[in-house]
Amino acid sequence: MILAAAQTKPKRGDISSNLLNHYQLIELAAQNGANLIVFPELSITGYERENAASLAFTEDDYRIDHLKELAVRNNIIIIAGAPIQKESQLFIGEFIISPDNSVSIYTKQFLHEGEDEFFESSFENNPMVRIENQNISFAICADIDNPLHPENAKKKDTDIYIASIFFSPNGIPNAYRNLQNYAQKHEMNVLMSNFSGESWGSPSAGQSAFWNNKGELVGQMNDSDSGLLLVEKQNDSWTTRIIFD
Repeated sequence: MILAAAQTKPKRGDISSNLLNHYQLIELAAQNGANLIVFPELSITGYERENAASLAFTEDDYRIDHLKELAVRNNIIIIAGAPIQKESQLFIGEFIISPDNSVSIYTKQFLHEGEDEFFESSFENNPMVRIENQNISFAICADIDNPLHPENAKKKDTDIYIASIFFSPNGIPNAYRNLQNYAQKHEMNVLMSNFSGESWGSPSAGQSAFWNNKGELVGQMNDSDSGLLLVEKQNDSWTTRIIFD
């Protein structure tokens, strides 16, 4: 099994450009044998609050059609983030696009301070995927600040916990501490994807990373480059390598 965490530099509000970058990284991940690729929080639009409604995607949005084609063609699961409108509610969400052309949606459960002015939280949209007998569940940013979130993932027999985040240089030490703790406490492998460029007018910390289910940091990217952190499972051990885009 090979998993890829994409570390990207979004262009604010430029959905077309950000999608092109997604396509390139998906193809790169597929060329390196990845079964799954995950992008940061709100990766398609960049992180937004005030402008999120004008950038929002619908559940069956035509703008993810090419992502669906890439998932099918490359036999890869794609997790890409966007503000998602469901009926009258707006969520911080992500599309989980599978090689069978199906799409499910995860919505952020625990909102960061100030996000509740613009978004709803929901526990209803919480799918899992399975690769090679490994159960995989998802988290978005502030979800990882609440220990209930990984606890609930463990209750669902999660083997791999995947977090899409937008953390600043000031916040990333807390993210590292929490994710390492969850990996060790719940005996889950943890993969995290973060932006490396500015989003919402604020710096991001990069340092996308992977911890094994003993809580050991197996690999991480730096704070400034974009590209892929590739994580490969061989028997019961994991190795990582980095590819810059």
